[in-house]
Amino acid sequence: MRHSKLFCKTKKETSKEVQAISHKFLLRADFISQLCSGVYCLLPLGWRVLRKIEKIIRTEMENLGGEEVLLPVLSPRSMWMETKRWITIDPPLFKLKDRHKKELALGPTHEEVITDLVRKRIKSYKDLPFSLFQIQNKFRNEMRSSGGLLRTREFMMKDLYSFHATEKDLQKFYEKVKKAYFRIFKKCGLKAVCVEADPGTIGGKISHEFMVVAETGEDQVLICKKCNFAANIQKAGKIKKCPKCKASLEKKQTIEVGHIFALGTKYSEVMGAEFVDKSGKCHPIIMGCYGIGLPRSLATIVEVHHDKDGIVWPESVAPFQVHLLLLEDIPKVKKIAERVYKDLQKTGLEVLYDDRGDKTAGEKFIDADLIGIPWRMVVSERTLKKNSVEIKKRDKKRVKLILLSKLLRYV
Repeated sequence: MRHSKLFCKTKKETSKEVQAISHKFLLRADFISQLCSGVYCLLPLGWRVLRKIEKIIRTEMENLGGEEVLLPVLSPRSMWMETKRWITIDPPLFKLKDRHKKELALGPTHEEVITDLVRKRIKSYKDLPFSLFQIQNKFRNEMRSSGGLLRTREFMMKDLYSFHATEKDLQKFYEKVKKAYFRIFKKCGLKAVCVEADPGTIGGKISHEFMVVAETGEDQVLICKKCNFAANIQKAGKIKKCPKCKASLEKKQTIEVGHIFALGTKYSEVMGAEFVDKSGKCHPIIMGCYGIGLPRSLATIVEVHHDKDGIVWPESVAPFQVHLLLLEDIPKVKKIAERVYKDLQKTGLEVLYDDRGDKTAGEKFIDADLIGIPWRMVVSERTLKKNSVEIKKRDKKRVKLILLSKLLRYV
């Protein structure tokens, strides 16, 4: 991609109201644009990152055996009334009426819709277990939207639902999802902690959140240094000693990036989603629910991976792998830079080529640090005197000169 053609206008600063580091850098680097409170446009650079996060998640869901669906944003009042969540869900629903005066809701979550799908199709134990997932926009009527993508009113979420004949089978799958979540966050460059959590208005007897330690996080968790115990402070209360090993607990600020629930029969009982077992007896289907917010994960990556100059993307989710800078817009240098750009693309690398003729070398370096692509390559009069390209890793200070003749072998 040529930077001269890229839909991106970086900024030197943001409003004083912008506090979160991720919010600041994503706005300045033009990954996102705010439309109104809690509602953001994802621009080309931001969308490229989100799609890579999405690919990581989708791969893991498919490896679990999940089948992908796409459920509607709109759902009827009658369905929410079956579970009473038309009134009780928190945050409250975004509600609207169509031209026939029928009430609808914008889906913040899809337990009712997925349970309705299943009750119409599943009748026998032979159909169980199975799981369905989607990656789709959600709408949360938040009282307070803050931190850019960390807390929004419209966002993209992956939700996986599993369906079982026994509690034992649900627990077995629940543990598999836990492991998959750890892999997802690790691939995204995040070190997640799994903590016991309050199921809230989603429900279920067992619930866990996946938290990433970050100074700007709104959540607080208690973590034991000696064993693997960790708990959301809302769930654990004010305990000071680890309930498992009695060691002292440490309080940490965190960002929630995932939440999973062993729902049991909360929805299947009230909505009549049942199956017949081997002996002919009827039982409510046992369910699990597992969510990851994609834009929040994106913002959390920036909260963890940045320096004073900008974002430092992990290679797995970076918008491009290489940022190629043409420092002088003169024929000899431009000719070599164009050749390097085309050669790099032939190897399959994703390259952002800063070919802008109206920007100084200093402006290009500032933008490169701000945008945060893992590898920076520079072609200039100085490097060409040594028949070389300058290469630097975004998170390192050391600069290397690589001969043009050896560049492709190096990358």
